[in-house]
Amino acid sequence: MLPELTGATRIHLIVGDPVAQTKSPAGLTRVFAERGIDAVCIPMQVADADFSAFMAAAKRVRNIDGIVVTVPHKFAAMRHCERPSDRARALAAVNAMRRERDGDWYGDMTDGIALLAALRASGCEPNGRRALVVGAGGAGSAVVLALADAGARVAVHDIDPARREELRARLAPRKIAVGSADPAGFDLVVNATPLGMAAGDALPVAVERLDAGAFAADLVTKPAVTPFLDQARRRGSPILTGEDMFAPQAGILADFLLFSPA
Repeated sequence: MLPELTGATRIHLIVGDPVAQTKSPAGLTRVFAERGIDAVCIPMQVADADFSAFMAAAKRVRNIDGIVVTVPHKFAAMRHCERPSDRARALAAVNAMRRERDGDWYGDMTDGIALLAALRASGCEPNGRRALVVGAGGAGSAVVLALADAGARVAVHDIDPARREELRARLAPRKIAVGSADPAGFDLVVNATPLGMAAGDALPVAVERLDAGAFAADLVTKPAVTPFLDQARRRGSPILTGEDMFAPQAGILADFLLFSPA
């Protein structure tokens, strides 16, 4: 049962553009209720041009305790964190911010560790796998870092070569390879782009080139089974949906926002 809203209810926001596809408002509010916390998560659609003004205003609202950040604001949000985590600093991006007890804002990036948890829950251990990550944006960057640190051999592909190379330079010690839209030779393929969110989107990779049995994962949460995952499944690939990823992500975000130990 969800808590009754009162003037004492603490507020957490999720900010993106678009934001209608996100599962975080319901998922996080449910986790808060399960933990006996009088708090809610509210979606906010904020355009790129308005993001800095929005953040300046939100940080002045005293009953806003946390902000979850989704596309396209994860890199911009980093500039509004007085204290980024080591992981966020390495990626130059955050997907979650919380107000510290001294008033400063601490930021972290949890997309990668959430994907690792979901993969392992689905029986896919990343260690030793050849992984192709499509997308070098905020979520893709986090996935590349997490998979590499988990022992996968990672290649990254992005339609913007400059963004791909910037990510590879930031993570240079991990020797991230250059990928392409051809998934042949990989046994784990992750779509970390918005492709599949809108009807008529192109596929993130040439699905007909997937190796037999290659694991396919997609961070898009709506639709749950994207055209990429649908075609991969038809070819016999095990799949992981964005909804599957959100199951651990909700708990990880709640732990972060509520100062719970990792």
